[in-house]
Amino acid sequence: MKLLFDANLSYRIVKKLEETYEQCLHVTKTGLPAEDSNIWSWARQNDYIIVTNDEDFYHLSSLYGFPPKVVLIRIGNQSTNQLADLLMLHKEDVEQLWVSKEYGILEIF
Repeated sequence: MKLLFDANLSYRIVKKLEETYEQCLHVTKTGLPAEDSNIWSWARQNDYIIVTNDEDFYHLSSLYGFPPKVVLIRIGNQSTNQLADLLMLHKEDVEQLWVSKEYGILEIF
């Protein structure tokens, strides 16, 4: 399972989650401009799930389907530690999204 963290989330989250999610990457490490369409295409080509709190990816998924799949965090502004804790708590849900042939979006509230 490979997670790509959007630019609207701190790059520090990767370090906090690297033991829980073996393949984490922040978009800043891809060399891409922080434009949603570029991130979407890169994630699709490289088989990553996009983790974001940006609803634009929800809309892209509704428009184009998946891949890539999207984890949409809908809890408002939280610290990086709180976001990391939330993603650790929902690891099983993220794993189910990864293997699902039916679903392309996981919303975490």
